[in-house]
Amino acid sequence: MNGRPGLVSIFGEPARLWSRIGKRPIFAAGNSNGDIPMLQFTNKPPRPAFRLLVLHDDAAREFDYVSGAEKSLALAKQYGWTVVSMKQDWTTVFA
Repeated sequence: MNGRPGLVSIFGEPARLWSRIGKRPIFAAGNSNGDIPMLQFTNKPPRPAFRLLVLHDDAAREFDYVSGAEKSLALAKQYGWTVVSMKQDWTTVFA
């Protein structure tokens, strides 16, 4: 991956994205700390990008697993990523 102009070594999800589409995506969505590299890879100023973090915080209708997303939530706040709450933002959750 180092041979591409303007691209530093990338691993994991960003590498798979690059191998599939050959450029940085303008949209990425995730739900855990494991998605941080993909969400960060999507950002390439001055291009616009939409980074979405789904917060699984509704134990009554779905799983509540906010643990494992603490870092991604902190980065979402720091960098202005969009966060949607299963509890607050969805009227229907499908099993």
